[in-house]
Amino acid sequence: MPIYKAPLEDVRFVLDTIVGKDSLSALPGYEDATPDLIDQVLTEGAKLCEEVLFPLNQSGDAEGCHYENGVVRTPKGFKEAYNQYAEGGWIGLSCEPAYGGQGLPKLVNTLLEEFVCSANLSFGMYPGLSLGAYNALSLYGSDELKARFLPKLVEGTWSGTMCLTEPHSGTDLGIIRTKAVPADDGSHRITGTKIFISAGEHDLTENILHLVLARLPDAPAGTKGISLFLVPKFLPNDDGTPGKRNGVACGSIEHKMGIKASSTCVMNFDDATGWLVGEAHKGMRAMFVMMNAARLAVGIQGLGLGEVAYQNAVAYAKERLQGRSLKGTKFPDKPADPIIVHPDVRRNLLTGKAYIEGSRALAALVGYQLDVAEKHADPKVRAEADEFVQLMTPIVKALMTDIGFDVANIAVQVHGGHGFIWETGVEQYVRDARITQIYEGTNGIQALDLVGRKMGQDMGRLLRRFFHPVQAELTAALDDDSLAELAGPLAKAFGKLQQATALIAQKGLKDPEEAGAAATDYLRLFGLVALGWMWLRMAKAASEKLAAGEGDVTFLNAKLKTAAFFTAKLLPQTNTLFLTIMSGAKPLMDMEVEAF
Repeated sequence: MPIYKAPLEDVRFVLDTIVGKDSLSALPGYEDATPDLIDQVLTEGAKLCEEVLFPLNQSGDAEGCHYENGVVRTPKGFKEAYNQYAEGGWIGLSCEPAYGGQGLPKLVNTLLEEFVCSANLSFGMYPGLSLGAYNALSLYGSDELKARFLPKLVEGTWSGTMCLTEPHSGTDLGIIRTKAVPADDGSHRITGTKIFISAGEHDLTENILHLVLARLPDAPAGTKGISLFLVPKFLPNDDGTPGKRNGVACGSIEHKMGIKASSTCVMNFDDATGWLVGEAHKGMRAMFVMMNAARLAVGIQGLGLGEVAYQNAVAYAKERLQGRSLKGTKFPDKPADPIIVHPDVRRNLLTGKAYIEGSRALAALVGYQLDVAEKHADPKVRAEADEFVQLMTPIVKALMTDIGFDVANIAVQVHGGHGFIWETGVEQYVRDARITQIYEGTNGIQALDLVGRKMGQDMGRLLRRFFHPVQAELTAALDDDSLAELAGPLAKAFGKLQQATALIAQKGLKDPEEAGAAATDYLRLFGLVALGWMWLRMAKAASEKLAAGEGDVTFLNAKLKTAAFFTAKLLPQTNTLFLTIMSGAKPLMDMEVEAF
C-alpha cells in the first residue's frame, strides 16, 4: 500500500528562505497572514489530505466514475470527503471575504494544492476548477453575476467548469462553433458541444456553473469573435436555490488512462440559458485568466505527484533487501542490504529529490509573486511581479509536469517488478501524471508560448524579470568561497541560456520554424537554470543556518548535499540542450512528409 506525508518541514524552509518569513504579512490586506497562522492552516490542511483524501486515492482509481442516463456518480467516499473539504472552508481559502472566502494569500492556496494533488489528484480537480471559475467571474463578471454566483462557489455548494474544447477544435479556439443567440431578457441561448470537460457533471454539488466559450451572431472570425458565458446546470431561483433544469446535459464520460475518479465529460448545450461574462467578443481575455491560473495549478499537480511518488520510492528502497553493497556488507544482521545502498538506486532517488525540492521552491516564489502583483502598495512593483509570473507560467506548467511524470517513472523503476503492480500504488502516479503534460495546453504549446510570446514581448522586458535577479545573485555568490562550487556551474549554464535566447530571437525573426524547433529544448534549459537558482539560494540559506546553529542539522546538510548533486549531475544537461538548440531547425524540417 502507498504512503503519503505532507512535506511540511520543507515547506516551512521554503517559506522562510525563498519567500521570506514575514513577506506575506507585510503586504497590504494580508497583515493577519503571519507565519504562525500560515503554519497552522497548512498543518490542518496536511492532516485533511493525509487522513481523508489520500485513503480514497487508490479506491477511487479502481472504481472510477459511473455514468448512466446523463447522471455521473463519483466513487465511494468522495461525496463525504468533498462535504468535509467544503465545510472546512478550504475551497475559499484565497477567495475574498466579501464572498465568504478566507482572504488568505494565493501562495498559501498554492502550497495546499500540492498536498491535495499528492493525496488525491482526481479529487482535487473538482474544487480546483471551481476556484478557476471564481477567478474569472470575480475579475470580469458583472456585479449582479458576482453577487449571485460567487458565494455559492466559495462555500462549495455549487461548483465550476471551463468549457473550451470542441470535437474539431483543441488548442485552436478560433474555430469553435458553439453559438450564443441574444434573448429578449438580456440573457443568451447557448447551443453546441464541448468535449474533455473536467468535472462537467458529478454528484458532489447541487449545481454546476459552466463557463462556456461561444460565438455571437455578429462575431468576427477567429479568436477576436469569441465571447464567454456563464451557463448553470440549474437556473437559480430568486432565493438562490437551484431551480429548473437548464438546457445542458452530459452526453458521456471518457474512459481514461488516469485520474479516473475525475469525471471528464462530453457536454451538450441545447438552447441553454447563459449570461455574458465581460464584454462581447472579448471572451478570450477572461478565459485566459482561468487558463493561466490553471496552467500554474497543473504545474503544481506535477509537483504533487512527483512528491508522493518520491516518498514511496524512498520508503521501498529502505525496506527492500536485495544483494550487498559494492563496497561490502552494510547490514550484516540482515540476509541482504536494502537497495538504497546501490549507486543507481541513489541516483534515481536523488534525481527525484533534487527536482521536487527545487520545483517546490520555484513554485513558492511564483506563488508569492502572484500575491505581490495583487497586493503590493507600489504599482511598479506590482507590474514587475505580474511580468515575472507571466514569464514563468509556461515554465512552471511544462517543467513541473515533465518532472512529475519522470519522478513517477523513477518510483516504478525503484520498485522493480512490484512497481508494475497496481496494489503497490506507484503505477497510478505514472498514469495520473501523464495527462498533466497534455491538458491546459500541451507542453509543446507552453514552449511555443515562451519563445513566441513571452521572449520577445516589449523587447524582452519579461525576460529581464528573471535575468536581472539571477545575475545579481550569481555576482554575489561567485565572490563567496562557500558557494563557488554551485555558483560557477550555474553561471556557465546561465550564460548558455542568454546565448540561446539571443540566437533564437535572431533566427526566429527570419524563420519562425527556427524558434519553434528550439522551443522545447529552450524551455527545459530555462527551467534547469531556474531550478539551479533556487538551489543556490537554498544552499546559501542552509549554510547560514548551520553557521548560526539554527534548524535541524540533518535536514540542512541534506539540502547542501542535494544542491551539490543537482549541480554536478543534473545541471550539466544544459550543455546538451544548448548544442541541440544551436543545431537549428534543419534536422527537424528537412524530411519530406512522405518519408515518415
